[in-house]
Amino acid sequence: MLEYLKERIVKVAKQADKDGLCKYKSGNFSEKDKETGYIAITPSGVSRDVLVAEDILIVDMEGNIIEHGRVKKPSSELPMHLRAYKERPDIDSVIHTHSHYATAFAIRGKEIQPMIFEALVYGVHTRVAEYAMPGTPELGESIVKPLSEADVALMKNHGVLIVGNDIFETYNKAQYVEDVAEIYHIALNIGEGEPDIIPYSQFETYVNEIGGNG
Repeated sequence: MLEYLKERIVKVAKQADKDGLCKYKSGNFSEKDKETGYIAITPSGVSRDVLVAEDILIVDMEGNIIEHGRVKKPSSELPMHLRAYKERPDIDSVIHTHSHYATAFAIRGKEIQPMIFEALVYGVHTRVAEYAMPGTPELGESIVKPLSEADVALMKNHGVLIVGNDIFETYNKAQYVEDVAEIYHIALNIGEGEPDIIPYSQFETYVNEIGGNG
């Protein structure tokens, strides 16, 4: 069932591991089928180097398992994914990473300031969600407000949540979040004080008048 989604998720999950956005068994990935509304999601406790399509589970919007293969337990962060889908009916993919620079800002409770126009890719803002234990309903609740403003939420002392139209677009956003975070980190360490940022009004102008998006 939904083999095309399973293959896509495995491909992106392995790429995230290769790119360093997730390591070992951390992070989780999901994508929703537009026709059935079912969600394909990575399993719990499976390393990326041995992950295959048969490991990906299919669940409904209430978290009921529709199909499982070699692994019977979905990611422990399934409730957070489901909450994101319910709060943002416009999206069809959710990715949770532990990318180092973005997660470091999340730990500090500090937004990643928009230093470059590529911040448009994920919605400019990177609000910090209140801390909550992994796998709890409170964690799902914490991402609601950040995702009402942009396609990314920094999760305090945890990691990063990114949403999008499909798994590939969402992963692209995750890469940009980490890239802007790294640039911001470098800029903070050159000279003193906060570096200059692009005024939010200029992002609107860039889109409305120039039509840019990177």
